[in-house]
Amino acid sequence: LQAGEAVYKVQCAACHDAGLVGAPKFGVASDWSGRLGQGFDSLVNSVLKGKGSMGAQGGGAFDDIEIARATAYLANSGGGKFEEPAAPAPAEAK
Repeated sequence: LQAGEAVYKVQCAACHDAGLVGAPKFGVASDWSGRLGQGFDSLVNSVLKGKGSMGAQGGGAFDDIEIARATAYLANSGGGKFEEPAAPAPAEAK
């Protein structure tokens, strides 16, 4: 699995670095202040399913956990304190 920063650079930076169509900008706390209070799960849900001008990011080139990692990375740039999700434990063999 890729780290949040790597996924952000490929999947998210084009809009969030420039703040296109109202996207909260990377590193701009005032863009994130109202969103961070929603909680990490809510943010990830919005990213995976899409919200406003942002289309759904789930189901593409990255696993949902990688998108969640990018969400943590981006939100943390604006003042969030979310931990990057860990890789799931391998399934036990039966």
